[in-house]
Amino acid sequence: MMKLVALACLVALAAARPQKPSDIQIVRLDSDVGFDGTFQYAYETSDGTQAQQEGRLKQIGAEAGEAVSGSFSHKTPEGEQISLTYVADENGFQPQGAHLPTPPPVPEAILRALEYIRANPPKDINRRRR
Repeated sequence: MMKLVALACLVALAAARPQKPSDIQIVRLDSDVGFDGTFQYAYETSDGTQAQQEGRLKQIGAEAGEAVSGSFSHKTPEGEQISLTYVADENGFQPQGAHLPTPPPVPEAILRALEYIRANPPKDINRRRR
């Protein structure tokens, strides 16, 4: 009986061990590239990692650029699920995720000062000099 318990523990330990990158396999892959500059892809790996992205050409002023959006998720070594969504366009890379750091709130005194400046814009300095 003790041998059976020890064997069960060894099997459970082997199943729970972290996978080496060479052990991870792609279980799903979709990809499409259009002649008009559009594209999309999505994949999932055997360790639960998932990603998807799509993009298209976009007119930005006088130039053409690319607008891309997508998402990515995976588990950390501690077992926490990390998810990230993003947009990348003429406004730059804009990621969103609960794990990303956020700036501290603006102090109340600064908010009041900004409101005062907005309500009382400075006078034109050049008019005073004449």
